[in-house]
Amino acid sequence: MEEYIYLDNAATPRVCPEAAGGAVHMMTECFGNPSTTYKLGREAKAAVDKARGQIAKALGCQPDEVYFTSCGSEGDNWALISGARYMRRRGKHIISSAVEHDAVRKSLDFLEKEGYEITRLQPDGTGAIPLEAVRAALRPDTILVSLMMVNNETGAVNDIAAVARMLKAENSIALLHTDAVQGFLKVPFSAKTLGADMITISGHKIHAPKGIGALYVRSGLKLPSYILGGGQERGMRAGTEPTPQIVAFGTAAEIGSMKMAEATKTMAELRAHAIDRLTAEVDGLVVIGGGSPHILSISLPGYRSEVLMNFLEARGIYTSKSSACKKGGRSHVLEAIGLPANVIDGALRISFSRYTTREDIDALCDALRDAKQSLFPSLH
Repeated sequence: MEEYIYLDNAATPRVCPEAAGGAVHMMTECFGNPSTTYKLGREAKAAVDKARGQIAKALGCQPDEVYFTSCGSEGDNWALISGARYMRRRGKHIISSAVEHDAVRKSLDFLEKEGYEITRLQPDGTGAIPLEAVRAALRPDTILVSLMMVNNETGAVNDIAAVARMLKAENSIALLHTDAVQGFLKVPFSAKTLGADMITISGHKIHAPKGIGALYVRSGLKLPSYILGGGQERGMRAGTEPTPQIVAFGTAAEIGSMKMAEATKTMAELRAHAIDRLTAEVDGLVVIGGGSPHILSISLPGYRSEVLMNFLEARGIYTSKSSACKKGGRSHVLEAIGLPANVIDGALRISFSRYTTREDIDALCDALRDAKQSLFPSLH
C-alpha cells in the first residue's frame, strides 16, 4: 500500500472503520427499502430512525428537526432558496458574506436573478464577519441572514450565536442559516442554544462516506420542499433514503461526538506546533486567519501554490491550495480578506483530522523548509 501523509482533511477525511462497516451491513444484509412495510423494509427504516437520532444528539436538537440530504451543497441550496421563497411576502433582502462556500454564493446569485437583493458583507483581516457589520446591514425587509460557521479555506470562525441574539434583540423577522459543514464536531455548539433556524452539515467531513448530509430545520419552520417526488423525509425531501450512507453518517456522528473534545484538543496542538516550526524555520511564511482547530492556512509569497503542492506530493504529502470544490482561479475568500496577490498565489491549506500525527506535521514542516531552500532560488 502506498505510503503518504494526508493533510487535506477539510476537503474530505478518511471514512472511519465503524462507519464503513455500518454502510456495508446496510448494503449487503439490511438492504430493504425503508418505505416498504415488510420486515426487511421495517428494519431499514429502524436503522434510518436510529441514525437520525444519533445525528440529532450530536447536533443538539430533536430527531424530527433533522432532514437528510445528499450533501452540504444541497442543504445550502435548500435552506437559501426555500427559505427565501418561504419569506418572500415579507421582504426580499438577504444578508450574507463575500467569503461563503460556492454552494451559498451561487444560490444567492440565483436568488438575485429572481429579484432578491443581496448584501454581501466583507470580512475583517482574520476572515470573520464582524457582528456590527451584520447589524448595520439589517433592514426591516431583511428576510434571511446566511453566514458560515467556519470558513473552509482559512478556518475563521463566525459567532453565529451572537448573530442570533442580535437578530432577536433587533426584533428582526429574518431567518438565520449557517453552513456548519466545517464547524460540526470541530467547534462546540448545540442547535438548541445556537439560535439558527437552519443548519447545514455534511457526512463526509466527519468520517462518513460522501453522498450524505443533513439540514437542521427548526421545529415549526415549514420550508417548501426542494426535491419533489415520493414524499420521503416527512414530505420535505423526496428520494429513496440512501440507507448505507445514512447509517454510516449516524455512526460517524456518534463516534465523532464522543471523541470531539480529545480530537479538537489534539488538532489545535498540532496546528500550534506547525505554526511554531514553520514561522521559525521558513523565512517569509505568512499565517492567514484561523480560529478552527482543524484548518491552517499559510502562504509562501513568491512561490506558486501549485508548485509547492507538487513538491509536497513528490514527498508523499497531500495538501491543497484552497477549497477542493473550487477548480482553478484565485481564492475569492483570500481576495475578500484583501491579501496581496503574491500571498494569495502562494497559499496552502493544511487541514487535520483525529488521525493526523505529530510526525505528519514534522514531515510537512521539513518539506516546506526544503522547498523554500530549493525551489526558485532566483526568487529568494
